[in-house]
Amino acid sequence: MIRKLTIGLVILALSITVTPSITVGAQSGPRVVDTSVEIDFPSLLQFNLTTESQVNIKDIRLNYTVERISYATVISEVFVQFTPHKNVTVSWIWDMKRTGGLPPGTEIKYWWLITDDNNLTYETTPTTISFDDHRYTWNKINSGEIFLYWYEGGNSFAEELLSAAQQALTWLELNTGAKLLQAVNLYIYDPGDLLGAMIYPQEWTGGVAFTRYGTIAIGISPGNLAWGKRAIAHELTHLVIHQLTFNAYDGLPTWLDEGLATNTEGELNPGYARSLNEAIKTRELLPVRSLASPFSSETNLALLSYAQSYSIVNFMIDKYGQGSILELLNTFQKGMSYDEALLEVYGFDMSELERRWLSSLEESPTFQRYQTIVIIVVSSIVGLALLLYLESLIIKRRRKR
Repeated sequence: MIRKLTIGLVILALSITVTPSITVGAQSGPRVVDTSVEIDFPSLLQFNLTTESQVNIKDIRLNYTVERISYATVISEVFVQFTPHKNVTVSWIWDMKRTGGLPPGTEIKYWWLITDDNNLTYETTPTTISFDDHRYTWNKINSGEIFLYWYEGGNSFAEELLSAAQQALTWLELNTGAKLLQAVNLYIYDPGDLLGAMIYPQEWTGGVAFTRYGTIAIGISPGNLAWGKRAIAHELTHLVIHQLTFNAYDGLPTWLDEGLATNTEGELNPGYARSLNEAIKTRELLPVRSLASPFSSETNLALLSYAQSYSIVNFMIDKYGQGSILELLNTFQKGMSYDEALLEVYGFDMSELERRWLSSLEESPTFQRYQTIVIIVVSSIVGLALLLYLESLIIKRRRKR
């Protein structure tokens, strides 16, 4: 999905002030005077703390966790630099430009550990904040476990997008057996604002699925609803499939991931279809193994990669059924390699998959029509060449006479 967007950037900082309770320590030890968090989406989070004690405070640490799909709870610990004193004010900035950023709505839990020269330590009660994009006034609707946020367009606009998301989930379950495992948040930006909501985006980015966070950010205008419905189906498929197959060892081949997503959109995009038909006609299809890696950034190759992935997955569903696709996804969840997973479920590897898929193309009416056209064209060229040759012989004989 390629769409050129312009950057709309507005900076707004939100300060959240909380006073956490003390869970460890004595009255003579450190105490928290004030703590707050400033959010400047999408660039940074600034954690602030003011604390005091009867003796010098010698150590301050900030601990935090980020809510996302993971096999273990990861606690990040920051050793805050400061000069020991009885009264201390410190800040620590989480610079998203260094870490790649977080999607809107990400929940972060944090707490402080404060130790003084008497080795008395206070631990504040964990506080949860939401890394929200407060530059816009968001509306919210939901259907089941899908929550949609938007700020441009009326209720009917949001309801149509929400309906498209539900239809995508229905298609996925019927054709692959895959179901949504956790709640999903859809943030619908104006297309001109989307790039300003991400760190280092590509200029053609139209939407992003943050699969580990259960969040999709996408740029859709009320005037481009048809594209928006397809885009939501595409990105939602990525999220559902990655929830189902998440593991600590290996991911999916790109052709399977993108093939499922493009099939969920519905009929193949006309641009993709033209690219695929041309490659079939000229016999310049890309090797399936090459499609297991990230697709090329070159436009024509990218179009063909998406189109072939659609065709391969469509062939697998039609030929072997949705039960096999679900079994394949569950096998990938175990961390198997691409060939191992295919052999486990289908009894053949990617090379044999390519052979069978190509055979199915040769049996298709489109391919046979191209074969007929090629035969007619070649026959016409040969016939014309033969006529020209005979005519030249006749001319030569006449000249000899």
